[in-house]
Amino acid sequence: MARVVFLHPDLGIGGAERLVVDAAVALKSKGCTVQIWTAHYDPTHCFSETLDPDLPICVGDWLPTNVFGYLHALCAYLRMIFVAFYLVFLSGVEYDVIFCDQVSACIPVLRLSRRRKKVLFYCHFPDQLLTQRKSTLKKLYRAPIDWVEERTTGMADMILVNSQFTAGIFRETFRGLAGVQTKVLYPSLNTSTFDQPSTEAQGLQGLLPEGTSCLFLSLNRYERKKNLGLALESLAALRSSLPPGQTTGIHLVVAGGYDDRVTENIQHFIELKEVTAQLGLEDCVTFLCSPSDSLKVALLRGSAGVLYTPSREHFGIVPVEAMYCCCPVIAVNSGGPLESVADGETGFLCDPTAEAFSKAMLKLVREPQLRRDMGQAGRRRVQDKFSLQAFSDQLFGYIVRLNQ
Repeated sequence: MARVVFLHPDLGIGGAERLVVDAAVALKSKGCTVQIWTAHYDPTHCFSETLDPDLPICVGDWLPTNVFGYLHALCAYLRMIFVAFYLVFLSGVEYDVIFCDQVSACIPVLRLSRRRKKVLFYCHFPDQLLTQRKSTLKKLYRAPIDWVEERTTGMADMILVNSQFTAGIFRETFRGLAGVQTKVLYPSLNTSTFDQPSTEAQGLQGLLPEGTSCLFLSLNRYERKKNLGLALESLAALRSSLPPGQTTGIHLVVAGGYDDRVTENIQHFIELKEVTAQLGLEDCVTFLCSPSDSLKVALLRGSAGVLYTPSREHFGIVPVEAMYCCCPVIAVNSGGPLESVADGETGFLCDPTAEAFSKAMLKLVREPQLRRDMGQAGRRRVQDKFSLQAFSDQLFGYIVRLNQ
């Protein structure tokens, strides 16, 4: 059976990490030997599956992640190149296929192996589109990095993307790879986590104000590009559209990945608290940092709707998680949610405005039966389209094909 090594920059708790962990678990279930190599791993800030001592291997964490708050991309590239170099020349590990994602700059190093190994690259989204270039200096800094990204991505034996939307963006961005074929492998949901009885369900009573009757949930990392402020503004718009007596019991939980090593996480958390105060929402908003899996499940099960606020999100696993938990999704009408959420059936796809989101929220507040119907339809959609079995079979087929 195939021996597969995953290379991933930082094994935290984001959407990319969720996919990598699910892929590793899926291939292990198929009989493959699996390891995950990473430049950073913190057992207190990770998905529970990675606590398996045989799964993660961390090297190169001593290398800097930035230089005086700058050069994040360059440092990420150097860290992954070191991980690849260590794997190929120093580890003595035998493997057949390398699965790498996010940073393609390590692929040339993998090509230096004496016995050439197959490389599968999973493109969540072109890295060069995830950064702003407001200054000439930033443009000059990014130009060679962007060139390296395109050239090294094209060196992979197989390229997978997470949605049809990302496939289109890939073609638009990497013009020099016009002849390269990409295949869509939707992220799946490892439903075992969500099928476990939640041990923290009763804990919601202590977390939420007494009398909470209608809970909305925002679930995303504390990053500005996730547009979390839209959830706060939408709650304010919803409250202003209701008579005073009907706003009682409506509450919003803003929960998501938070890493105190990441300056933006710290800054944006403070910014959101300030916006909450400005909107007069302190009594009806609760902030959570890096909630546990069981608490996240309890929140999803107990919510009237999930507010998914990023625009042009390449896929986004949160809507799939919400639908599996029978929770309707209110998402921006662009990017991955166009493929995961069935508008009017499992949730609502809206313009990224507080007015549009609040109108959808109002429907869920006033129509409990609609919430139940959408919840059941969402669960069926996940079982039909995003099951771990379908994901496992498709990924395993690609590994077998590369290994032949």
